[in-house]
Amino acid sequence: MRKITLPFLLLALLFTRCQSPAPKATPADTTSTGQAITTAASPATSVTTPADTSQLISVMQQSARDWNKGDLSGFMDSYDDSATMMSRHGLIGKDSMMIHYRQTYFKEGAARQQLTFDQFRIIPLAGDYVLLTGRYTLAGNNLPTLSGRFSLVCVHRQKGWKILHDHTS
Repeated sequence: MRKITLPFLLLALLFTRCQSPAPKATPADTTSTGQAITTAASPATSVTTPADTSQLISVMQQSARDWNKGDLSGFMDSYDDSATMMSRHGLIGKDSMMIHYRQTYFKEGAARQQLTFDQFRIIPLAGDYVLLTGRYTLAGNNLPTLSGRFSLVCVHRQKGWKILHDHTS
């Protein structure tokens, strides 16, 4: 029994040493508010360029500005036409997202609370796709502050970065 186990242990050890290292986070940039942005290199893809990172964060900041001025259509412009969101009821499309946001977070054409994003982390996936994670905060109007995490799958299109999938909790 011992003669059989030792070769398997050696193979297992050798196999684990040959694996690519896990992606390591490295500081990449800061936003205009000084918020640190972290990107992680993936062994199978190239690292997102600082220009790409800056453009993607700009899209997020613009969407928050649109939200805060009550422009829900402007906020939704950051989403691809084929975008989906995982809701507590399951997967929904862009039109249903718009209805959800309007009914839940807007009143008489105005946002009930101000939206901010921070703690961005960008992880390249493949080609023009990245995973963007971070934190959102909704605050103001004498309502309880809401804060949570998001994971967005984004793609770089001819017209810039677009959100393909949103999972926010």
